[in-house]
Amino acid sequence: MTGFIIFDKPEGITSFIGARIIRRVTNEKKTGHTGTLDPMATGVLPVALGNATRFIELLPCHDKGYRASFRLGETTDTLDITGKTLTTSDNIPDEQDVLAVFKHFRGEIEQLPPMYSAIQIDGKRLYDLARQGIEVEREKRKVTIYSLEHISHNGKEYTIDVKCSKGTYIRSLIADIGEMLGCGAVMTSLRRTLSNGFSIEDAHTEQELKSAADASVFVIPVDKALEAYSALYITDAQAKRFKNGGELDAERLKKKLTEGLYRVYSPEGKFLGLGEYKTNELSLKVKRVFVDD
Repeated sequence: MTGFIIFDKPEGITSFIGARIIRRVTNEKKTGHTGTLDPMATGVLPVALGNATRFIELLPCHDKGYRASFRLGETTDTLDITGKTLTTSDNIPDEQDVLAVFKHFRGEIEQLPPMYSAIQIDGKRLYDLARQGIEVEREKRKVTIYSLEHISHNGKEYTIDVKCSKGTYIRSLIADIGEMLGCGAVMTSLRRTLSNGFSIEDAHTEQELKSAADASVFVIPVDKALEAYSALYITDAQAKRFKNGGELDAERLKKKLTEGLYRVYSPEGKFLGLGEYKTNELSLKVKRVFVDD
């Protein structure tokens, strides 16, 4: 079985366990996930099956979408409610002041990665160091918040929708909002609604997958997952060369190429893999050959 299943990851398990659940449900020996979710987070987790794992890094869209809730007046060492409380405050700003702060966090911003994260420094995961009580210096990173919208609030509890670039930490975003408000803030829930071009509407729960007579009905073909790239149809002779890893003369192709990746198909419409063309080069080079299980 080759392709992608979009798993609606439940709370309380790691992304690795999520991929293992998909492996067990589908009886596929090889799986891999993209876009790691913390155990407390739920939602969209794309899981590759079989030889689709070779295309994970080539998925065209890396932007993310989240629905998150947070509580004002508290901070923790993990920046979410699973951590140890560090500070509390009764000086809670009103809704108007909270919403006014949001404008400072739209567009390109800098974030300090949290200690409780999977980032490696000198070969060690930050969360492993944090659990030992060790805090190390981290560099701020630039990320982009495309949108940050208020959904609802009840007292000091707020819910927001965020669309952002890869590498954005919603926990850090919320902590920074709380710091600017002067009262602190802690994330109470997180649900990913968008990842790698897949939305929550594409996602399936473990129960849905187990209840299906055939889990393959949930599998998204590899080329559909890559459909943001233009399609390129080639001749039988070119298809044979491409499948063997040979580059193709750009001038002999039916389509004028511009720089980027292309989904390559045989004359019959069989997906062959991804080709890459760079400006001013004379050929389309093989980026990845598709081999069905």
